[in-house]
Amino acid sequence: MIVSVHQPQYIPWLGFFDKIAKSDCFVFLDNVQYKEREFQNRNKIRTSNGVIWLSVPVITKDKARQRIKEVLIDNTQPWQRKHWNALVSAYGKAKFFRQYSSFFENVYKTQWQYLWQLNVEIIKYILHCLNINTVIKFESELNTTTTKTARIIEICKKLAADTYLSGAGGKDYLEEELFSQNQIKLIYQEYKHPHYRQMFMKNEDDFIANLSVIDLLFNEGPRSKDILLG
Repeated sequence: MIVSVHQPQYIPWLGFFDKIAKSDCFVFLDNVQYKEREFQNRNKIRTSNGVIWLSVPVITKDKARQRIKEVLIDNTQPWQRKHWNALVSAYGKAKFFRQYSSFFENVYKTQWQYLWQLNVEIIKYILHCLNINTVIKFESELNTTTTKTARIIEICKKLAADTYLSGAGGKDYLEEELFSQNQIKLIYQEYKHPHYRQMFMKNEDDFIANLSVIDLLFNEGPRSKDILLG
């Protein structure tokens, strides 16, 4: 069985979903330390003026070591209205926007308390749209007690996994020898980002990669899974 893990991100990029699709079980790392200025509370979309960030404001003052499952959204800021308006402005004329817009409109009408809840709600919806049926688990449900590479080994053992699928960045920090010592095969994701039609493209060379998956979904609709997985 192949297992992969990742922190729950906000409207993640295509590679996030490729990793899930290539796994038998995917684990949300909701019990690890939250890191600012990464993709857990923000992501990018393409607009008529280029790429912009959509960032969910979160409460971090005096919470330097809080875990992801503890991160609260700062709802004193009008982020929901801004994000919805940005989606309508950027993708309102996209071919498949109306097919998915009601979900996102409802998301931005809901008062979310925790960041992870918002992220997981969106990720699960997109998995449904892409017809990706990988089993989903949460690290907090597995009662892990270790850290770093040992945490990954522990998760794999608790799930009876014989293979761990890591993102390419894992080459920089994973202790590879621990996997062989524990009879777990380590493989790395090698994701080649596809090209597809985007709003505001002037020609093929004008394509912008590494945006949120919604850029693909709104532009390509039912073809998104085939494009995503190549």
